[in-house]
Order: sequence, then structure tokens, then C-alpha cells
Amino acid sequence: MSSFKKRLLIGLFILALLSPLGIILPEVFKAGDAWGEWDVDALKEMLGFIPEGMRKLSDLWKAPIPDYNLGGEEASLLIQVLSYILSGILGILLAGGIIYIFGKMARRRRI
Repeated sequence: MSSFKKRLLIGLFILALLSPLGIILPEVFKAGDAWGEWDVDALKEMLGFIPEGMRKLSDLWKAPIPDYNLGGEEASLLIQVLSYILSGILGILLAGGIIYIFGKMARRRRI
């Protein structure tokens, strides 16, 4: 593995380890949800209604790990932090694996 790839992987894993800051800092500063990451209930509370298109499509997709949290809505902060890190690492591995496979396929086609 080249030194560039090693540095890239180390950087990505450091970012995965830092990802829980997105839940720790709002908790510390009592900031609430990140801007734009509202569910239909939060939007209804803020706007007083749910836009019709959003209401129709809100149940179309269910995330495999909702809120990146393996412990459910009432999980402790530690479980949420570990879930965020695990989700980040899984995302890195999944994206890296897909890129690797497509790279191999592209090399075969050129030969």
C-alpha cells in the first residue's frame, strides 16, 4: 500500500472517530437537531403543518441504522457515540470496497 493510501485511510478513520462531535456538541450547547435534519414531526412543530409532498414520501425510505444509533432513541450518550463511530467505519469500508471493485472492473476493461 502506498504512503498516500495509508495517509488517506488514517485520515478517514480519524474523521470517523471525530464524527460523534455532531451529537456531543449539540448536547453540550443544548442546540437541538442539526439544521435540515428534521423529521416530519419536528417540521410540524416548527411550521404548524407538514408539506403534502413530504407527508407522502416520508415513509418511502427507512434507514438501515436510524440516526446512526444502534441502541434506539433512549440510548445513553456512550452507546450513541460508539454507534456513530461504527457507522462511520462501516461507511468508509463500504464506500472503499465499492470504489475498489469498480477500479478493478475498469482496469480489466482497458486491458
